[in-house]
Amino acid sequence: MEPIIRVENLTHTYGENTPFCRSAVKDVSMEIRRGEFLGIIGHTGSGKSTLIQHLNGLLKPTSGKIWLGDRDVWAEPKKIREVRFRVGLVFQYPEYQLFEETAYKDIAFGPRNMGLDEKEIDRRVRTSAAFAGLGEELLEKSPFDLSGGQKRRVAIAGVIAMEPEVLILDEPSAGLDPAGRKGLLENIQAYHKEKGTTVVMVSHSMDEVAENVDRIVVLANAGVVMSGTPHEVFSRAQELIDVGLNVPQVTQVAMELVRQGVDIDPAVYTVDDLRRSLSALKGGRA
Repeated sequence: MEPIIRVENLTHTYGENTPFCRSAVKDVSMEIRRGEFLGIIGHTGSGKSTLIQHLNGLLKPTSGKIWLGDRDVWAEPKKIREVRFRVGLVFQYPEYQLFEETAYKDIAFGPRNMGLDEKEIDRRVRTSAAFAGLGEELLEKSPFDLSGGQKRRVAIAGVIAMEPEVLILDEPSAGLDPAGRKGLLENIQAYHKEKGTTVVMVSHSMDEVAENVDRIVVLANAGVVMSGTPHEVFSRAQELIDVGLNVPQVTQVAMELVRQGVDIDPAVYTVDDLRRSLSALKGGRA
């Protein structure tokens, strides 16, 4: 797959020329491929949030470049608004940014700012609400009368309604109960598959990343320390642990089985993977 976003030698320094100067990301180079579901993981303070805020121009690099297709996003600063329509970013706990009288109006805010006509705005509101798992009966309700999970879905629908080429989600399931997390991630996965939109998900949950993404980028100490498929990354479980990260619970079980002398691949990362590995053992049952 061709890259849709390229990050070249990105450094972002907070508090330059002050005693509090620190680089949140330092000399980071990576690419995001068109149509992929990418996971970004890293411990608190590793630079994840700073990195993703560069991808749609919310932050300007101290040095380095961000390319969207063949365009340097900061080549024409007056056109940075166009980049933000093409790369949609959903912040962590986005429900705190809802402000309109109804859920419908909140979802419509982005498309209306794009200058679309009312018919197209209505189509986008209803389509994006469906993708986010939000029933039409909720659209005329005040977002402040909705549950926490429903508010989260309204906020995500508001970004989807702009029909971005890249959708970035910062900890989309944070704070939700297990059923809410599962349902929301299923909606995001269905949206990705049906629309073919590039999706980037930042998460602390190794299990969520393992079960949903095509490829993983791991950040530590303000830089990229590894990237690859879930199998490639979780096969380096001890390295992940050494930089302060966990591995999926299934991987932890597999690692312990290997320590106990069971001859299976310790890099399994889903329940189905583990079941297949155990079934493959001579005389094994799963």
